This record gives sequence, structure tokens and C-alpha cells, in this order.
Amino acid sequence: MAEPLRLKAKSASPGIASGPAFLAEETKAPSAAERPDAATAPGTVGGFGALEKAIDISINELEHLAEGADAESRDIIDFQIEVLRDPTIAEATGARMEEDQNVVFAWVATLDAYIGELEAADEEQMRARAVDILDIKNRVLGALAGTPIADFPPGSVFIGKDMEPSRFLAHDWSKGGGIALFAGSTAGHVALLARAKSVPMVVGTGRFSAADGDPVSVDGDAGAVTLKAGGMLIPPLAPAQAPTGDMQTGSSELRTADGVQIFISININDPAEIDALDAATAGVGLMRSEFSVTSIADAANEERQLAIYRRALEQAGEKPVIIRMLDIGGDKPLAGLEDLPALSPGLRGVRLLLARPEIARVQARALLRAAVFGRLSVMLPMVTFPNEIDRMRELFREEAEKLGRRALLHRMPPIGMMVEVPAAALMLDKFGSAAFFSFGTNDLTQYLAASARDDIDADAGKAAPAVLRLIAQAVKLAAGKPTSICGDMAGNPSYLSGLLAAGLRHFSVAPARRPAIRSAIIGLNADGTRAAGE
Repeated sequence: MAEPLRLKAKSASPGIASGPAFLAEETKAPSAAERPDAATAPGTVGGFGALEKAIDISINELEHLAEGADAESRDIIDFQIEVLRDPTIAEATGARMEEDQNVVFAWVATLDAYIGELEAADEEQMRARAVDILDIKNRVLGALAGTPIADFPPGSVFIGKDMEPSRFLAHDWSKGGGIALFAGSTAGHVALLARAKSVPMVVGTGRFSAADGDPVSVDGDAGAVTLKAGGMLIPPLAPAQAPTGDMQTGSSELRTADGVQIFISININDPAEIDALDAATAGVGLMRSEFSVTSIADAANEERQLAIYRRALEQAGEKPVIIRMLDIGGDKPLAGLEDLPALSPGLRGVRLLLARPEIARVQARALLRAAVFGRLSVMLPMVTFPNEIDRMRELFREEAEKLGRRALLHRMPPIGMMVEVPAAALMLDKFGSAAFFSFGTNDLTQYLAASARDDIDADAGKAAPAVLRLIAQAVKLAAGKPTSICGDMAGNPSYLSGLLAAGLRHFSVAPARRPAIRSAIIGLNADGTRAAGE
């Protein structure tokens, strides 16, 4: 039997603790179906009043934590409350709002700047305070969204990059448990609290693999962590490491009647739906991020988005996952954003993200950080002109540089585009900077047929010949670049012959539509004709 793995670390608080692992970086956020009704959350509006209410809720929570706390704990909480009430934070937020930023994003950007200054400080004690600010930022965003940070099981060994002071204080340590941090600091407030409460703690282990519930032992005397057999230290990645491999692998053995391989991926709206993946599926061809990021509070919460994307990538394993950036605007509003005067009614998709870069930057950072956990590709919605991809790629590069300066693991994913605007489909050969293309036939049909959204179902059949002709032309213009289709047309067997004839070989469909498409493909040749005997 393999021996348990013992990792060297720095002692932050003496003592020895054993217990089941609690992975703080695993997603604990509720799925879309489990989320509270948006109408009950303060975050249903992204205005000043909602933010002020969320800050008040957070201050009340912190004051409750301070009741009966020792002097050291009270000092930490007082510092956090002072930051939340700091007039200079309010002034800096106001200055950003004058630049036409939404108040929530302006406040988050102000705290992020503060965090960045602390992380760049020469003194370790100052650097350690960055997590205190991150703590209150996430607490306020949780209050704004109605999704407070949950506690973890008593007696567990907390494992993560770092730990928030308020999370430590809210936990019941009387039943044992310990802390093992990939990074962290012996001078940080959590280390100070751990020593005061005799909670064994080590820091600087480096990232290691474990699963929730795995037995873990923390030796705060010797500075070590012991994992069960099979655990391993994960080597660090170079910042902004280039992705390896192409986006179109998978073990699918599906072939047309004349032997041409076809890939079928699935479309998902929520990480929980990824359970539909199996060995015959090529991966996730479209994850619609706007179904998990439903309010301004979610859109401003980098850590929450990271958890959502990480969950999807880790559940997918070796299979590729394409996450589409927020397709908001038009008939898909983001709660709290609709009242901004700078947004015209027709602004949607990548154009809205570029018009509101504060939204795109938070999501870009979350995607860059999530990319280290799987085979991520990023897809841009509603692209019309080539420079939109170039501008978004530059935004990703800028955010990757910031993450590198903060020593946060990240990877630059391939960036492709939805082909759902007729102008883009007709000029697809001009989009050289796109890593891949995926046809979104719902919007492509609507705009090609000049239909209203409510009338698209009635017009789809009549417009199908024109849509298929446009797709066939666009596939030729793609000149061999990875191309797929993820719109409703991909999941309708009656259109499969025309889509194969157009040159498509990668279909991404709703999980429920996959059996019908697989069955139909087996009876067709790659040119769309029926196989002999069918």
C-alpha cells in the first residue's frame, strides 16, 4: 500500500490536528435552481441604496462576531468595520462613479486597489492585511446577492489559499480541526487568532490535491501536512502559461455512415448540469455564464465567479469546456444594470462588455484564474467586428499581468467567438484573431429574418434555408479553423443533413437532445445524404 504523503510547511500555530478535509476553493455556491429568489435579496438593484444596505448588514454581522470576543479578535473586527466606514473609500468610489462606473463596481475597484497596495508592501504584516480587505469585500458582495459565506463542518481541516479572519471567528473550534494554507502568512490575522485559540495551523504548503472529506493531519509543531495515500503536491504554473492542446478533443467515437468522425458536446446553463457528460461526449460546447451570474453583486464578485467556473472545469476533467462571457443586455438584463444612462437599449453581448469594462475585467480575472483547473476556452457573445475580439483579448492580457504581479495562478485561455450576427458570418475570414467559431443559430436566424424575438419560433422553419446557406459560406471562410454549432438548430434532427452538408463536424446540444442527434448522424453520410438502406 502506498505511503501517506507528508508535505513540508511553515508553522503558524502549534499543535496537531486531524480531521476530514474541507476545501475552501471548492464551489459551495448554490446552483441556479437553489439560489434564493432575487426579489428577496438586497442585490436586486445595483444602486447606492442597495450597496449601503449590504454594508450595514456586514457591519452588523461583524459587530455580532465581536460580542464576547477577546481583545485581539475585537481589534481585527474593528479594523474591518473602520474600512467599511472609511470616508476615503466612499470618496474614491464616488470618483469612479463620476467616470460612469456602476456604484458596486466602483466600490469593488476601490477595495481592489487597496488590496493591491497592501500586497505590494515591503512589510509582511502589511501584506498579510490584504486578506482582511478581501474578507470584507466578499462579505458585502454576499450580503448584496443574498448569498452569505457559509460555515464549514466542525472538526474539519480547512484547506485553501488563505482564510478570512471573520470566517475563522464565526467557526466553532471547540470540536477540534486545523488549518493548512497553500500560501498565507505567519504574521497574518488568522495566524494570530489561531495561536490565541490554540488551533493548529500551517502556511506555505504549496497547492496540493485532496478531496472533501479526505483524512488530513496538520502538524503545527513540526510544520507539516500529512495526506492520505494518493495525495500530491501540484507544481506551480508559470503566469499566463499558454494553453496546451486543441479545444476539440474528446473520446467520441461517433461517425457518419461513411466513417467521418463527428463530435457532440453539450450546452449547459449551470455547473450542476455537467453531470450529463459521459465518455461519448466531446465536452461542454457552451456554458452560458449569465445563468449563474444573475445580478450586479454576482458580476462584481470575482471569487464567486471563480468558484462557479472551477466547479465546471474540474467536473469536466480532461474534456474541454467553452464558457461564454456574459451575454447580457437587450432582452437579457442584468439585475441592477438596467438603470445606467450610458446603456442604450440595443447594447448587448461583447459590445456591452466593452462599454462597461469593469464588468468584463472581473469576469476576465475569474476566467484566467479558473483556466488552471481544466481545459477552458472563452467565447465572446454577439461579436460583430474584428476589433471587438482584439480589444477583449487586450483586456485579458492586462488582467493577466495584474494577476501575475499578485502571484495568483492563472492561464491565458483560447478566445473564440459566437457567430450569431449576419455581418460577422459574411466576413468570417476577417476574424483572424479568433481561436475558434461557434454558430449561434437562434440570434442568427432572428437577425437574418428580421424577426422579433417573440416571433422567431414561427419564422425559424421558413428562414432555415437562408441560415443554412449562410453557415455553409461561413464555414468555407473559416478556412479550417475549429468550428462548431451550439444553437437550437444543432439539436434538431431535421436540420442535421443541411448542417453536415455545410461542413460542420462538431455539434453542441442540450443534454436531452443528444440521443436523437447521435441516432440521426449514424444514418447519414458526411455530405448530409442518407446512407444506403436508411
